[in-house]
Amino acid sequence: MMRTRPLKVALLGCGVVGSEVARIMTTHADDLAARIGAPVELAGIAVRRPNRVRAGVPAELLTTDATALVKRGDIDVVVEVIGGIEPARSLITTSFEHGASVVSANKALLAADGAALHAAAVEHGVDLYYEAAVAGAIPLIRPLRESLAGDKVNRVLGIVNGTTNFILDKMDTTGAGYSEALDEATALGYAEADPTADVEGFDAAAKAAILAGIAFHTRVTIGDVHREGITEVTASDIASARRMGCTVKLLAICERSADGRSVTARVHPAMIPLTHPLASVREAYNAVFVEAAAAGQLMFYGPGAGGSPTASAVLGDLVATCRNKLASTTGPGESAYAQLTVGPMGDVVTRYHISLDVADKPGVLAQVATVFAEHQVSIDTVRQQGRNPVGDGVAVEQGGGGRREGGEASLVVVTHRAPDAALGATVEALRRLDTVRGVASIMRVEGE
Repeated sequence: MMRTRPLKVALLGCGVVGSEVARIMTTHADDLAARIGAPVELAGIAVRRPNRVRAGVPAELLTTDATALVKRGDIDVVVEVIGGIEPARSLITTSFEHGASVVSANKALLAADGAALHAAAVEHGVDLYYEAAVAGAIPLIRPLRESLAGDKVNRVLGIVNGTTNFILDKMDTTGAGYSEALDEATALGYAEADPTADVEGFDAAAKAAILAGIAFHTRVTIGDVHREGITEVTASDIASARRMGCTVKLLAICERSADGRSVTARVHPAMIPLTHPLASVREAYNAVFVEAAAAGQLMFYGPGAGGSPTASAVLGDLVATCRNKLASTTGPGESAYAQLTVGPMGDVVTRYHISLDVADKPGVLAQVATVFAEHQVSIDTVRQQGRNPVGDGVAVEQGGGGRREGGEASLVVVTHRAPDAALGATVEALRRLDTVRGVASIMRVEGE
C-alpha cells in the first residue's frame, strides 16, 4: 500500500545535472512513487541566479537561501549537485542535523572529507549516497560496496574522466596534437573553459580516492593519490605506443600490495595493450576494470558525465534513500574496517617506457645500460633512432628518422617491471650523463 504523504526533496544546484534531476522528478513522478512506495515532492531548489531561465523547472521552487531550505525540518532528502568544498560541506552537515539524508555527486568533497561526512551521517541516523560522484551513470560504487562486499578486490583500473579520454583518443585516431585535440573537446562541450581539473588529473584523482576507499575498506583521501595529467603527452608518445601495440589512456589505478598490507592509488597517463578491454574505450566514455579474488575480472562501461547520465545515478540513489526513509532504516555507511596503510608511489611496481635524447655516437647505449643495471632496473627492449649504430654489443631495434641536427639521436627504452622509486633514481642518474641531452618522456606501461 502506498503512503499518501509525500517524501520531500530539496535540490541544491540547478545546473546541467540539477535541472535534469528536477525534470525527471517532475515528468516521472508516478513511476518514482511506484518504485519508492510513496509520492516524492520537489520542495525547493537552491540556486545562485534565480533569474536565469531553466526550462521545465518551476520558478516558484527557486530560492537563493540554501541554508534556510535544508533547515526547514520537513525535508526528507537533500540532493547536492553544486560541487566544490564550501558551501557544500556545511549544507550537507546541516541537512544531517535536521534529519535529512543526502544524495551527492560531489567527488571533490567526498575525496577530501568523506570520513567526517560518513561519521556525521551515522551520528544523525541518516544516509549518505554518492553513486553519481564517480563515472556518471555507470553503476560502480554500489557493486563495489554491496555486490563485492564478500569478495576481496585486488585492483581497480579505470578511465574515469571523459574529457581526457576524448583528447587522447583523438590524438591516437587522427594524429592530432594535444592542443588541437583539446580545442576540439572544448568546441564540443567535453572540456570546460578552464580544463585544468580534467587535464591535470585532479578530477580523476578525486574519483580514485573514493574508489580505493570503497574497494579496500580503507580511508583514502585525494592527498594520498599520486597525480599526473596529460598535458605532456606528445604525438611521439602516441606513435611509440602504437609501435608497441598499445594506446595511451589516463588511468586511475587503485591496487592492493602483494603482501596485502597496504594499498596505493594513482592517476597518470599510461600505455596499455590494444588487447586490453580499456583500450577500446573511445570518445568521452568511461570504463572501470575490477579484479577480485573470487569474481575474477569485471568491467563497467558507459557514459561518465553529462546531465542525463549523471541524473540517472542521482535518481537511483534518491530511490534508495527514500525507501530507507519509509522503512526507518539506513543503507550501508562507510566501510573502513580494514584500515590498510596507504603506500607511497615509490612502492608501485610496473613497466616503463623512457624516451631519451642522446648524443649520436658509439658508446652511448653502454653508458645508459650501465645506469639501468646499477639501479636494478632491467631493460626489456631498446629502440634507436639515428644513423650511427651504437656498436655496444647490446641488442637494439633500429628505427628510422636519421641523424638529428646537432648530432643527436633518440633512444627509447622499455623496462621490465620495477619499483617506481628505482625508476626515478635511474632517470635522475641518466640526466647527469654528459651524453644524455634530455629525458623526453617517461610513461608507465600497464594492463599486461
